[in-house]
Amino acid sequence: MSDIKTEQYGEMPNIDADLFHAPNTERLGVRRQGDESAEHAPRIVLLYGSLRERSFSRLVVEEAQRILQALGAETRIFNPQGLPLPDAEDASNAKVAELRELVSWSEGMVWCSPERHGSMTGIMKAQIDWIPLTLGAVRPTQGKTLAVMQVSGGSQSFNAVNQLRILGRWMRMITIPNQSSVAKAWLEFDEHDRMKPSAYYDRIVDVMEELVKFTWLTRDKSDYLTDRYSERKESAEKLSARVNQRSI
Repeated sequence: MSDIKTEQYGEMPNIDADLFHAPNTERLGVRRQGDESAEHAPRIVLLYGSLRERSFSRLVVEEAQRILQALGAETRIFNPQGLPLPDAEDASNAKVAELRELVSWSEGMVWCSPERHGSMTGIMKAQIDWIPLTLGAVRPTQGKTLAVMQVSGGSQSFNAVNQLRILGRWMRMITIPNQSSVAKAWLEFDEHDRMKPSAYYDRIVDVMEELVKFTWLTRDKSDYLTDRYSERKESAEKLSARVNQRSI
C-alpha cells in the first residue's frame, strides 16, 4: 500500500493508492477531444450539522473533503457557526449570503448530519432552509448532485440520511444512490481527529467517488436534464399572452 497525499491536507494513510482511481472522464464520455464541456474541476460544497467543538459530522466532512480533492474536485466547507435561524433575519445576513454564494458556485454538494432524537439536527435543517428554490431566475440547487451522510453516537441508523434524501428531492437535486452512516462515531477517530481505517471509511471513499463521477456526468447537461414540458408550456402561454396584448 502506498500513501496518497493532497496538497492541502497531506497524507491519506487509509487509502491504497493502487486501488484508488480518479474518475476517467473519457470512460464517462465527457471531455472528449473537441467537445464543449467545462474544463474546470468539479465544484463541491460540504455542509455539516453540529456546532460542537469536536463535531463528528464536521470530522467526517473533512475526511470527505480530502478524498474529493484526491479525486480531482475543488471543495468548500461551510461553517454554520453564526448562521441565524430561518426567518430570524433576512437574506442580507452575512452568513446567509455566504451560504447562498457557495451553493450557487457549486456543482454538487455533500450533506452530513448527526442523528439526534431519530432525526437530522436543527442546525442541518436550518442550513437547507436558508437555501431557496429560486434566486431570481436561477434555481441554485436544481440539477446539481448530492451525497448524503450521517453520524450516530450509538448503533447504525439511517433516519437522518433518509430525511436528507427527501430534502434533496425537494430541492430538485440528483441524489446519488450510495450513502454513508457512521455508527458510534466517537470510536472512529484517533487523537489527531483523523478517521481510523474501517469499512465506514471505505464507504465514505465509495460515496465520494460516486459523487464525483455523477457530477462529471451531469453538470454540463443539467439544464437539459431539468428542461420540463410543463414549464415550456407555461413559458409559451406567457409569451403568447404578451404578444396578443401588444397586438390589441
